Amino acid sequence: MKQRAILCPRCRRLVGSEEATCSWCGTSRSAPWWQFMNWSRGALDGEWLIKAIITVNVLFFAISLVMSARSGGVSGFLSPGQSNLLLLGATGTYPIDHFGRYWTLISASYLHGGILHLVFNLMALKQIAPQVTGEFGTSRMFTIYTVGGVIGYVVSYLAGVPFTIGASAAICALIGSLLYYGKSRGGAYGSSVYREVSGWVISLFIFGLMFPGINNWGHGGGILGGIVFGALVGYNERRRENSFDRVLALLCALVTLGVLGWAVMGAYLYS
Repeated sequence: MKQRAILCPRCRRLVGSEEATCSWCGTSRSAPWWQFMNWSRGALDGEWLIKAIITVNVLFFAISLVMSARSGGVSGFLSPGQSNLLLLGATGTYPIDHFGRYWTLISASYLHGGILHLVFNLMALKQIAPQVTGEFGTSRMFTIYTVGGVIGYVVSYLAGVPFTIGASAAICALIGSLLYYGKSRGGAYGSSVYREVSGWVISLFIFGLMFPGINNWGHGGGILGGIVFGALVGYNERRRENSFDRVLALLCALVTLGVLGWAVMGAYLYS
């Protein structure tokens, strides 16, 4: 009996009646049901992690506003004062060279200079992170986010940017990992991912030229970090996530929580 066209259980695109595998993502049309269940469970884990990252960003923005309100430093559009952002872990040549605060290369990804800055970054994160989770897995997504963000801020520091904050360097690392995935994966699906993500990169470049104060060095460094680290850790179609990936992600989480806790404690004691 002739088989019918179906929706791919992984990418939800149409698999033709004559195709044995999805031409977009390579998944077999006869993949066992438990394979789909495992993938779905990973997606749910990724969704929880993305919500956790968003929650920490919102929490730190609230802390920065409270600290600024106490010192009279809140300006228009709910923007915390720079002195309070410095205390909470802003990075750049000034905090690193003058105070030796190298740990700010991590904490800066969870600070924002205003409500619009926060909202735009979290909207981008919510759009991009699930796709990275789907192709790389939950653990590798978080590792790319963390390490790629650090690489972005290292490039920014080497370029001489004095003071900078925001999740955009880490988000750009996720974009970079998808650039690598699309180019490496190839085929109709890989090419589609590469074209879509290239559009984001072009938009970021244009946005950076149009508006002052955008840390283009951080964006570019984040994209580069995502490409390099995405190639190093690999994606699901090359190898599945293993214990090493989970341990590495856990290490990133513990270091991040330690740094953020240190930042809050230091800011509280100083103020």
